[in-house]
Amino acid sequence: MKNLLTYSILFFLVFCSNKGQAQRTLNFPKVVEYVEKMPSPDSLWIFIMAGQSNMAGRGLVEPQDTIANKRILAIDSLGHWMYAKEPLNFNEPTMKGLDSGLSFANELLGAIPSGISIGLIPSAVGNTSIEQWLGDSISRKVPLLTNFKSKVEQSKKYGEIKGVLWHQGEANAKTELIPYYAENLRKLTKMFRDITGNDALPILMGQLGAYAEPMEWQHKWDAINNIIDEVAETDKNTYVVYTQDLKSNSDKIHFNSESQRKLGKRYADTYLEEVMAIAKK
Repeated sequence: MKNLLTYSILFFLVFCSNKGQAQRTLNFPKVVEYVEKMPSPDSLWIFIMAGQSNMAGRGLVEPQDTIANKRILAIDSLGHWMYAKEPLNFNEPTMKGLDSGLSFANELLGAIPSGISIGLIPSAVGNTSIEQWLGDSISRKVPLLTNFKSKVEQSKKYGEIKGVLWHQGEANAKTELIPYYAENLRKLTKMFRDITGNDALPILMGQLGAYAEPMEWQHKWDAINNIIDEVAETDKNTYVVYTQDLKSNSDKIHFNSESQRKLGKRYADTYLEEVMAIAKK
């Protein structure tokens, strides 16, 4: 009887897991459209998406997220260019979901010259601390900084790197790590700029959400957000993207689909208003 109960519980857990996976991938695009002719390098603006899971994307992909635009490009796991459809991140195949990249690019296209295309380069990996990035740790089979460097080198062959979209901090929202976050964040921004060869590279940092539970966790997330604000105030090429009204999935860690789309638009609005000095209409 005991063994039967154990097997029943295991069967139920496997069933729920498979059902969850099926729902997660239900709207993933069935067809990949590869780019036959790349834009000229001077007309391709490239943005690297880095950080942990909220940049990698954990939202539910819906049909509206898989509509390709010939002016929005991304790469696959082999570095081949394709027309961007969500989900973009390929570093975590069993967990990937909706991120903010496509909504960012679509919003940006509405305000930049019509001859410009956008290239999105995913390099985020979930549950990574800033110390892991600085130390080039291997996380989920990805060497974090080495991977970033390789993406930079590839990007430079095809276009101009216009900025880094960064979202990270939940993994550092711990009592023993928070005191070192400001220093390490400054080290990382310098490292990104050294790697790209651009001392003025715009780095857009998204805040952590305001929905953490229990409240003790939220206090630590708020401490990380305060540090992000502090770093941005002392670095004229670092900008904060605010998230305090955004909502989470049921896990109270990751932005839901609607909030991921809003977050992408806010990254774009911040870039337009703060970097390009184009006021939002």
